[in-house]
This record gives sequence, C-alpha cells and structure tokens, in this order.
Amino acid sequence: MCLALPALVTELLPDDNAKVNLGGVAKTVSLALVSDVAVGDYVIVHVGYALSVIDPEEAARTLELFAEMGELVPEGTA
Repeated sequence: MCLALPALVTELLPDDNAKVNLGGVAKTVSLALVSDVAVGDYVIVHVGYALSVIDPEEAARTLELFAEMGELVPEGTA
C-alpha cells in the first residue's frame, strides 16, 4: 500500500527542490514531477517527490481525516 500526504510548500530551492511542512516536520522534496509550484501551495508527497498540486480545501480535508485516524488508533499500537 502506498501513502501520499499533503504538504505545504514553504520554500522553493534550487534544482527543482522545495522545503515543505509535513505535519510540523520540515522536509526537502523534489518538484521534478510537477510544474508551476509556488510557496503556499499544497502538494501530494510520496517517497520524497511531489506528485501533484492540490487545492487548500482538499489538503485540509485529507489532513483532518489523517488526524481522525490517529485518534482512533489505541495508544501504544501505532
């Protein structure tokens, strides 16, 4: 199973890279597979690559669902 997460682009870097915020964690990802990405955009990230740009509302709904799933996992089993 693959898991791709929405991440907020916080900084554009050289060589088709960007800094993103993934749940409070700053990561560097490749933008080689997407175009026209700007600071403030949300991108779907999988294994270090941004796969697509998504709108902020969809990102918020997806992140909310992940938060709800985290609340359902019994403590110590995740």
